[in-house]
Amino acid sequence: MQLTVGQIVEGKITGITNFGVFVDLGEGKSGLVHISEVARSYVNDIKDFVKLNDVVKAKVLNISDDGKISLSIKKALEAENPPKEREQRGRRQPNNYKPDGSYTWMPKKQEPASFEEMMSRFKQTSDEKFSDLKRKNPEAKRSKRGAVK
Repeated sequence: MQLTVGQIVEGKITGITNFGVFVDLGEGKSGLVHISEVARSYVNDIKDFVKLNDVVKAKVLNISDDGKISLSIKKALEAENPPKEREQRGRRQPNNYKPDGSYTWMPKKQEPASFEEMMSRFKQTSDEKFSDLKRKNPEAKRSKRGAVK
């Protein structure tokens, strides 16, 4: 069997180390799956994900000049089951997106129209926070600069 980079192959795990797993690909060929290529999530202990004699699918990442084969179980999984668009972007969807993919329109939050209005909201929020703090600590006093002593 001729291996090419990008090919998905199937093999049997023949060895487990703290840095990866060795996979027998048949015909006297074997490859290494580095610990970072075992799963989509963080791998602290490889034995939590695979065990000896497991048959796994892996993607060929590299074949060096001396014949060493670098494999990835993670990339083979992604080829079969691509991560959702949301996982790929790594960003959170706004609250107006529903799990079924539909969208609910929500008006934008009203921004303060003037500096005075912003200052008024800031003072109100500050007073509320100070009141909460005072309830928790009755000895708290406000200095002339507004800091709590």
